[in-house]
Parts: sequence; C-alpha cells; structure tokens
Amino acid sequence: MIASLLIVDDEKPTRDGLRSALEDRYEVYVAEDAASAIGLLESETFDVLLTDFRLPNNEDGMKLITRAKSLPKQPICILMTAYGSEELAVEALKKGADDYLAKGRMQIDELEARIARALKFRSLESENQTLKQQLDKKFGLENIIGESEPMQRVMDIVRQVAPARATVLIQGESGTGKELLAKAIHQLSPRSTKPMVTVHCAALSPTLLESELFGHEKGAFTGAHERRIGRFEQAEGGTLFLDEIGEVDETTQVKLLRFLGERSFERVGGNKTLSADVRVVAATNKNLKELVGKGEFREDLYFRLNVVELWAPPLRERLDDVPLLALHFLREFVIENSKTISDFTADALEAMIRYEWPGNVRELRTAVEHAVVLSKDEMIQLTDLPQSVQSRGVIHSEVQLNQPLIGKGVTLEEAEKQLIIRTIKECRGNRTVAAKKIGISRRTLHRKLHRYSLEGI
Repeated sequence: MIASLLIVDDEKPTRDGLRSALEDRYEVYVAEDAASAIGLLESETFDVLLTDFRLPNNEDGMKLITRAKSLPKQPICILMTAYGSEELAVEALKKGADDYLAKGRMQIDELEARIARALKFRSLESENQTLKQQLDKKFGLENIIGESEPMQRVMDIVRQVAPARATVLIQGESGTGKELLAKAIHQLSPRSTKPMVTVHCAALSPTLLESELFGHEKGAFTGAHERRIGRFEQAEGGTLFLDEIGEVDETTQVKLLRFLGERSFERVGGNKTLSADVRVVAATNKNLKELVGKGEFREDLYFRLNVVELWAPPLRERLDDVPLLALHFLREFVIENSKTISDFTADALEAMIRYEWPGNVRELRTAVEHAVVLSKDEMIQLTDLPQSVQSRGVIHSEVQLNQPLIGKGVTLEEAEKQLIIRTIKECRGNRTVAAKKIGISRRTLHRKLHRYSLEGI
C-alpha cells in the first residue's frame, strides 16, 4: 500500500518541487497554509505530514503538528525551516515532531531516506503492538477459562501480583494449569516485553539443572567444550519460571537461595560473580511444607519462594467451569480433526459435571479429544466419552431427557439453565440433592438460580 504524504509550504516552487520529487514513491497532497492543511487532515488520513515552520497568517508548523497529533490516526510529522537552529529543533521535537530538517541544507535523497526510515519505524511499532495483543490473548487472563468462585479468586490475585516484583509460588495438583497462571503473571507485568524463560526442574539431573540455571564455563566438567549462558542470564529483565521446584536438589537449592537474597550467582566452574534482574515464579504439585518437615526442602528457600502464594484449584472444586472448558476444547479439536460436531448431549454433559476429574483440566482436555475422535454424530454422546467418565452418567427412563441439551443456536448458558431446571424437577425441588447430582455446591446452585431468575421453580 502506497503511503500518503501531505506537504505544507507557502512557497509554490517548494511545494511543486517536493511533490515532483516524491510523487513517484508516495501519494502526495499539498497545502499552502495551515487552514487548508487542517481541512485536509480532518477529511483524509495521512501517513506523513511535511510542513514548513513559517506559514501565512501568523501560523507556524509547530501548531499544525500539535493539531495533527490530536487526530485519531496521527501522521509522522517532519518540520522544515529555513531558520534552522539547535534550540528550534529541540523545541519542535518536544512539541511532537518526529523529525526536523533545515531547508537550506536539505537534500532530496536525505529527505526520502528520513521519510522511509520513519515509515519503517512506524510499521515495526504497529507489528510489535499487534504481536503484544496476540501474546496478551494467548497468555493473558483471556486464555484462563473459568467463571467459578475459586477461579475468580485466583484471577484476582494474578491481577494484583502481576505488576509487582515479588516472587510467586504457585501450588496445585498436576493438570491444574500452573504454567498458564505463570504466563499470565508475566504477560500482565511490566516485564512482558522481556523474555519468560521456563525450566522444567524434574526433567533434568542435578548436575544438568545447575548448569542449565546458572550456566557454565568452558572446561567446567567433562563435555563442557565452551561457555554456556544459563537461564538466569537468558531471562534478564524478564521472568524465570521454575516448574516442579520441589524436585530441585540440595546444592541447587542453596544457589537459588543466594540468588533470591542477593540477586547474584556464579556460573559452574567460574569465579566471577554475576547478577541478573529476573523475577522468579515457581510452581510445584508437591506440598512444600511437608517436604520442609521431612528435611527434603530448605525452609529458608521455601520462605524466599513463598512471598506470594497462589493455589491452582483442582477441577473437582470448580465443576461449574466444566461446561465452559469442555466447549472450549470441543471447538479446538473439531477444527483439528475436521469434524462437524456442534455440542454435547445432556447425558454427556451431565456425566462430565458429575465426574471428579483426578487428572484435572488436562484429563478433561484428553477426554474431549477422545470423544471428538470417536464421535460419529453432530453431538457428543455419553458413549463417546472415556469409560471412566461414562460411568458417572445417569440413564433416564424419560425419552425427553435423552434429547440433545445443546442444539444448534442454543447458548451454553441456556444449556446450563435447562440442566438446572431438569435436575431440580427430577429431584422434586430438593435443591441440596439437585446440587449434589449436578456436581456443584448448594451455594453455587443458588447463585445460578438467581442469575437465571429461576428462584421460583
């Protein structure tokens, strides 16, 4: 797409000369005074404004630039003047000009180069902003699915802790999304433009883990043929995520303790003390307090890590989120497997809500993928689910209860509403029994009844 350029100068030879020189590469417009230029700026969108400093009617290019910078889409602004001075250049840049040129010394080649450079920089800024938005969507809270009270509490803590520098310890069972929470903390923090480096501590031997974290010097051990930069140095200015911190050996624990206290370390085999500006977020599926009690984890390191404690709730404690998560995974695997499945039948959804999910969200994701692969219909049936989940289903005698709960055009909220109505009627109005049958707490059921205006059923 050709960039558009507005040239503002009261001297016709200058306007015409610049237009002639630039119109081969740009879509060029011209104006002889500030009023004409403002009219064009408000009716058209320009990529670059090239304006003289001195304009007719006691106007000047700086005022025009200020006006241009107030527009929804701000053009790149370059000020030209025959009255060049360092003070004027500084003042122009302070008032919003992107560049400054002295007309007496201006060469067309230099002008073209400056315009091209400014446009390239603007393009890179736009690309970076787009990338950041994509990262926010991928790793921010938008990708953490959950409307249940436990998840809302977790997300509130993530929002609060993200801007700080404090070390965070995320605890929870396997499959609860601890790494996703760590990514959200990083992405919502001021460090989001810097790296987030992840180390899976359980996957490395003690020797390899120490080298991986802190790096090593050439000849530090057999096979160390060259210097290696560790993960702390790689994460400079950003976040280091230590997954399964409970698996770290005692020697590495001591080095981690020192870093958290002094922000300094040495590479393996080295004697030069290094430092790094790194925020540490750690996660574990083990109970670190119990490990401390058994002497398997340093108490002082535990307290250094546990500045802010964040618990990722197991799926059985937030069964309200199962329908949302299941539908999210369904959409993912329908695309991946080129299927035309729309939703879940009532029996399938009810079985998933009643199941306790010992493998948490990871197990739910696998179950939905299993169902999508095996399904031959437009709806996921109870029999499409893994046997362990099927066993939690209920076989109903009423024919209407076997009808699809979520049909085409029916929202997930409407499906949930229908499930609540049906279950309460099936339980003859006993809300305690109905809540247990659905797999949610009585309090959550009351909240949903209020949300859907169903208190009277």
